[in-house]
Parts: sequence; structure tokens; C-alpha cells
Amino acid sequence: MNSAASKSAPRILCIGMPVRDLAFRVDGVPERGFKIPASQFEEIAGGNALNASIGIVRLGGRAALTGPMGDAGETSSQYIFDKLAEESIETNHLVHMPGLVTPISAIMIDPSGERTIVTFRDPALWKVHLPDPDLLLQDCAAILTESRCASFITELCVEARRRKIPVVVDVDGVMSLREGLLTASSHLIFSSEALQQTAGIANDADALKKMAGLTGSFLAGTRGPQGTLWLDDRQNFQETPAFPVHTVDTLGAGDIFHGAFTLALTEGQPLPGALRFASAAAALKCTRFGGAFACPQRPEVEAFLARAAH
Repeated sequence: MNSAASKSAPRILCIGMPVRDLAFRVDGVPERGFKIPASQFEEIAGGNALNASIGIVRLGGRAALTGPMGDAGETSSQYIFDKLAEESIETNHLVHMPGLVTPISAIMIDPSGERTIVTFRDPALWKVHLPDPDLLLQDCAAILTESRCASFITELCVEARRRKIPVVVDVDGVMSLREGLLTASSHLIFSSEALQQTAGIANDADALKKMAGLTGSFLAGTRGPQGTLWLDDRQNFQETPAFPVHTVDTLGAGDIFHGAFTLALTEGQPLPGALRFASAAAALKCTRFGGAFACPQRPEVEAFLARAAH
């Protein structure tokens, strides 16, 4: 169990759908109709926001989680609440939706560490109504959310920006160029594929430039082992290299990156340092099996960065 962070540590509101993950380590993804054995199994809690909240707490921040879950009486809900309690994550703003099913994923992780995922999300979960903004934004240093939750988070993000609270959005799928989150955010971090699909341009740099014409948000594109490409306040391209590590499990690495980046922002770290800190946390996570529950602690990341500086 993690000890609770200091009350003076930044408190970040993570918004998304918690997921119950069934993770299997396999020699290779099976062909259609085949059966294969797994060499390792772990049942964990997941989902972008939940994973990021684990990273935030382990790296020294405080995290509160909101979003839809299934019926309060189902097994998955209780399992997830138990795991979140072990990580000292605030759960009193999660919303149970009677009669619905909490999302569940089957995950296969191959020898390279790459993951293949099948997830079921009850379509009715997207109709959730979050708690009152005054309640959610109280003592909130930043919001971290994901673009696919736009239908139930955009108004809250608009209010957060009105209150000058940073809103960091993980964009892992194509966005409409008229999407409200483009202007209801302070930081948009795209995966490379999502960036190119959203902009309709098969080049990260050109795609970032196009998006810069649509939003005043900070823009970045993550490219896995190729590092992160981003635009500075003068609209010049900058790159943050990825750290080379022996990868055994990429599950949750992107979410740890976003959590670490958001925490670093709330601590006042400059953008280059925040991105480097996030890259280091994600890299260390990739060296361990177990999804976001393999996230390192803050001293490990700082030691890793110190070694990399020499």
C-alpha cells in the first residue's frame, strides 16, 4: 500500500472509465480459432484515467477519480474500489450506474512487451452525469482526461479553464476538428496515429502545425520509442527523446506518461523538464509486468534521470 501524499501535494482530478483488466503473457497473439497457453496471468484494474491516477500518487501527487462505473453490486466494481484504496486514490466521486456493467478488458502481452486488447464498455456508460463542478473542482490543481469522454466532460473542462485550472487531454483516437475539447483544454497530447488521423496529414510535424491553427492549447505527439514531438510557445518544434530500456510490458505506459506530465506541470516544472520526467516514468514502467501497477515510485524516477544525465 502507498502512503498518502502530503496534503500540500497537488491534487489532480482524473476523469475516465475504470476498467477491470485480465492480463495474459503469451508467446504470440493466436491466430483465429487457435488456443494458446499463457505463461503469466494477472488481474488488475485499468483504464486511462485510473492508470494515470496510480502514476500521480506513486510519483508524489494526490489523485481523485471520477467517471462512470457499473452497478454497485457487481464484482468488478468492488474489486476496482479495493485496488484504488490500496493506492490511496480518492474514489468518492465515481458514479455507479444501476444495472450496467463496469468495463472489462482481456489483454495479451507478447515477448516484445506489446499488448493486444479487447475491451467491452456498456454504451449506456457514456450517458453518465458527473457530480457538480463546484464539488469536483474544489482543491483541484489540474484535470487529466481523455478525448473519448468528450460527451460528458467538455462542460466541466470549460468551467475549469474559466477558473484557470489546467486541463490536460490524452488524445488516443481521432477527434473532430470541431471538437469542443480543442479549446476547452490547456494541453493536448496526441498519440502519433491519432494526431495524423485527426489532422488528415500523414506526418507528425505538419499535423501539429495544422492543429496549432485550431487551438491555443499546448500540442504534443507521442511516438513511443521515437520520443515526443511538441511545439513551444513560439511554435517551434522541439523533441524529447525516449529513454532506451528493455521493454517487457507497455500496458499503461502512455497513461503513466500523462499522469507524470500533469503532475510535473502542477509542480511548476518547465515543459522540457515535465516531458523528460514523464518519459522517464513511462520508460521505467515498461521494464516491469503489471500494467500501471508496475509504475515506479518518485525516488526511482529521480535516480533514473540522474543516471541518464551522466
